Amino acid sequence: MERSRVAIIIPAFNEVGTINQVVSAVSPYGLVIVVNDCSTDDTADIAASAGAIVINHQTNQGYDGALNSGFSEANKRGCLYAITFDADGQHHAALLENFLTQLRSGYDLVLGVRPSVMRFSEKWFAYYAKRRYGILDPLCGMKGYNMALYQSLGYFDSKKSIGTELTFYAVKNKKPFTQIAVPISKRVGQSRFGQRLKGNGKILRALLKINAM
Repeated sequence: MERSRVAIIIPAFNEVGTINQVVSAVSPYGLVIVVNDCSTDDTADIAASAGAIVINHQTNQGYDGALNSGFSEANKRGCLYAITFDADGQHHAALLENFLTQLRSGYDLVLGVRPSVMRFSEKWFAYYAKRRYGILDPLCGMKGYNMALYQSLGYFDSKKSIGTELTFYAVKNKKPFTQIAVPISKRVGQSRFGQRLKGNGKILRALLKINAM
């Protein structure tokens, strides 16, 4: 399959320390779309120099807003598959090959599963997702999608669900999915998701919205 039919979507906010390495590592697998979510550093310039398609937000729209923009761009470019990938260097680019193999074999959704999660709210979300739908790690940032899912729903996210609305749309509509273990490298720098209390609040609000779908 042509590289241009696969989008690697990377939301990024102030990731100047890792974005060059990340873009370079994932470029062999597809079109790299970096959504620069109003960074105050040189993230956008470095990503562009590394060969990424860069979408610049003039205001910070958060994780879901960045992914909305990335999926829209992938759809405009006629991509068949999209894989979300973190900008902080925690994901391993070599895993993309397996994600693509699963998508090409007929799965509409491929979910990464991290070895563990730290926040208690992530554990609650994972417990809910496993009991209801068999999903082990709904908040892993590395997921693969058949773009037909996005086209069917019409958007990636409308609820600020931390990248999970399209996932739950798929499983609730009985779309075939599989799960892949995703080892995580130690993050360089501070998490952009927010401090513990703020991050837990975001996750619990997202869980309530997903439960109400």
